[in-house]
Amino acid sequence: MPHITLVRHGQANTEARDEVSYDRLSDLGHQQARWLGEHMTNTGDRFARVYTGTMTRHLETAQSMGAADHATIVQDPRLNEFAYFTLSHLMEEQHGLTVPQEREGFIEHLPRVLGAWQDDAIKGAPESYQDFAARVSSAMSDIADGQGRALVVTSGGLIGTVLRQTLNLDVQGWSQMCLAIMNTSVHRWQMVLGNPLLVQFNAIPHLEAPDRHPAQTHL
Repeated sequence: MPHITLVRHGQANTEARDEVSYDRLSDLGHQQARWLGEHMTNTGDRFARVYTGTMTRHLETAQSMGAADHATIVQDPRLNEFAYFTLSHLMEEQHGLTVPQEREGFIEHLPRVLGAWQDDAIKGAPESYQDFAARVSSAMSDIADGQGRALVVTSGGLIGTVLRQTLNLDVQGWSQMCLAIMNTSVHRWQMVLGNPLLVQFNAIPHLEAPDRHPAQTHL
């Protein structure tokens, strides 16, 4: 039975306010990834195939996890994150929506940005929502058609979109999923009669020991 594991990248540059500056792991992000890799090794979690997007934070996470010990890492641009910083700045310029400075502010900010993007109400967006959703669906379909268990290291927005497509979520539900997804969290699907079945969401067993609780991050 095809089995797909999606992992969100480790903590990135939390001070960044643009796509390029954000695209690298912090020291903690590398440590989170190492701990996840060690946990998978210790529990016998093996993969026949490994995929990442082409973003630096994806590849750095996979490398720190030791994912190349399982299989050759295949980089696929369809697994890249959407340009949230750019969309947020465009929303501020065009609709006066201020970009929050704290995580709590994104509870209201994210659904407004995603809703406007979905409705083609953000002029000059680097990618339409329809194109993004199509490439995510295409990538997941191709991975599901492969042989053996697959590991995919990608971003929270992309994982949230796979969840949306699996569970038929509206914009509010999609946003809540994206906000909940933690750094180096594990999400799993099984393909049953050609349909994806979600069997695990936002698992962080490698960060559950008391001394690792401070390493449980969203940003």
